Amino acid sequence: MDPRYAPLFEPLKIGPVTAPNRFCMMPYANGHSFLMPNGATGVRETRAEGGWGIIGMQLSEIDPTSDLSGLPYERLWDDGDIKAHAHSVDRIHRHGALASIELAHTGIRSRGIANGYPVLGPSILATLKPEFPYMAKAMDKGDIRTLRQNHRAAIRRAKQAGYDIAYVYAAHDASILWHFLSPAYNRRSDEYGGSFENRLRLLREVLEDAQDEAAGEIAIAIRFAVHEASGPKRISFDGEGRDVVEALAELPDLWDVNISGWSRDSGTSRYDPEGFQEEFTSFVKQVTNKPVLGVGRFTSPDTMVSQIKRGVLDVIGSARASIADPFLPLKIREGRGDDIRECIGCNVCVSVENAGVVVRCTQNPTMSEEWRRGWHPETVPLAKTPETVLIVGGGPAGLEAALTLARAGHAVTLAEARSEMGGRVATESRIKNLAAWGRVRDYRLYQLQQLAHVSLFTDSPLDADAVAEFGADHVLLATGSQWVRDGAGRSRLDPINGFAQAALTPDDLAQGTQPQGTVLIYDDDHSYMANALAADLAAKGHAVHLVSPMPSMAGWLGNTLEQPRMLAEMLALGVTMHPNTTATAWANGALQAIRSDTGQALPPIAADTLLAVTLRHPATALSKALTECGIEHRVIGDAEAPGPIQAAVFSGHRHAREVLGTEPEDRLFKRERPMLFD
Repeated sequence: MDPRYAPLFEPLKIGPVTAPNRFCMMPYANGHSFLMPNGATGVRETRAEGGWGIIGMQLSEIDPTSDLSGLPYERLWDDGDIKAHAHSVDRIHRHGALASIELAHTGIRSRGIANGYPVLGPSILATLKPEFPYMAKAMDKGDIRTLRQNHRAAIRRAKQAGYDIAYVYAAHDASILWHFLSPAYNRRSDEYGGSFENRLRLLREVLEDAQDEAAGEIAIAIRFAVHEASGPKRISFDGEGRDVVEALAELPDLWDVNISGWSRDSGTSRYDPEGFQEEFTSFVKQVTNKPVLGVGRFTSPDTMVSQIKRGVLDVIGSARASIADPFLPLKIREGRGDDIRECIGCNVCVSVENAGVVVRCTQNPTMSEEWRRGWHPETVPLAKTPETVLIVGGGPAGLEAALTLARAGHAVTLAEARSEMGGRVATESRIKNLAAWGRVRDYRLYQLQQLAHVSLFTDSPLDADAVAEFGADHVLLATGSQWVRDGAGRSRLDPINGFAQAALTPDDLAQGTQPQGTVLIYDDDHSYMANALAADLAAKGHAVHLVSPMPSMAGWLGNTLEQPRMLAEMLALGVTMHPNTTATAWANGALQAIRSDTGQALPPIAADTLLAVTLRHPATALSKALTECGIEHRVIGDAEAPGPIQAAVFSGHRHAREVLGTEPEDRLFKRERPMLFD
């Protein structure tokens, strides 16, 4: 181990338990709900194997009134839930890690639908799901007593399940304890409302109850947001956020601190640098003698050890870095920092969790497949017989397939037509604030360059004759996709008059074409590309119009938690936004458009350059030529079905494993099945 990183591997006493090192896999929703315990256990055990000293169980509801039905969270309602938790804890303990559980009642963040109980809050309030027509009941003294009893019972069950650390949760605007503390939500006039001390009362009581129930057998942590990034009555790190830490300083065994809401806590690399929460959380160690854990999308060992040495944190917490590389701590310990699969901060993991499905990762295609497919993030089954593989295309799918097959022992040749590897990753990482996305290419290229049986060629376009002459045992085509210029998109499937003759596409810009004057970007893709290019062009001095047929701009970014930040960025850069605007034609240097909802004609929008960001079509010419020649091959990544970079990486990995013959031919992997009761 590099001695510079030794502080990251010092044991740390946390109340009655001792963490083996300073790495904590944070509680995060991994997409496996209480109905999918095997998959969830696979996720956590893999991280324990990879050297994370503390493995966090995601938010776990303490009773039925904390209703998050429809979202993939855990439950510890009653004794019947203990068995599944105990199984997960056992698997974590096998690798020497501690297991923690984040116990929570979600208060006015609850939904009040599935169980038929009213949402509970400190006051009569609308629930924090604006599109749901529910109100919260102001908790009476009986409700408060029941809440405290249920939280104590959850601590008892956590002990029975074998957890080492149990959380009192007051963060992310998603905890009844936070809602009582917040002056924005707490309108009470009794001893639980009004003054700071009164609003703090319930949090203090629950924390004291937890310590009493723990009885020195397990550690009690508090997860607390010391700062809210917005809001008229917000809690701030230099105000009541600090006051809370000072008032409760020595009561928990561990302080786990962050900022609120979730969208700011989980900021992307597009808007927040690594370690960005330090300015808000660095005061905590100054006012408590207890260990302090914090987050900040840490990827660099140097940044991590700096936080420890400078007395900012005692424990480095991470969700996304542990998703991207479950073996990050072990690689640092073994002096293999160059082998770390760094998180790119794209929040694909967050986006699919918001959709209620298992978490995916752009960098790590094995995420969520540990149990059901048996995929390991670091090892690939060796091929029974080493063979030759030709991969055409060095984008994310081609690079991932090459690495997977090479690790299995095949001799791999990768031919890229362009002068550099990376495909779309190489070009998109040059757009303003997307540089971190280049890590998808950089990690795979570095790994491939360490393998003697891999040959990498750039400036090497191949046709069907060249592929046939090569005579590989396996041929994989990762030829990518191209943006269309005719205006056909996600909301309108047909071309738009005048677009094909006038429009540029992101591919044109990537190849060096310079837009002129005022640029109008027509976004019928609704992800990051149109607005990222708008920011890039505006920063270069262009006047930019961003037009979308949808009622809100870039709806997908709502799932990655970036939409508010993106809108603020557009406004700051002077980009003129036109939502709810459907293009009908481009004529005479102007976009003809109608309101998307009523069809009413809108004034033309004049511009010097039209940029169409609508759909991508797969590049299929080589595949068709090989088919005509009778040459067997696989089409992978965007060439198979254009999608996010994550989908391309996953496709490359999956196809590679299918080449190895380790995947079921019927594509039926292991599934979680519910129990049946008479």
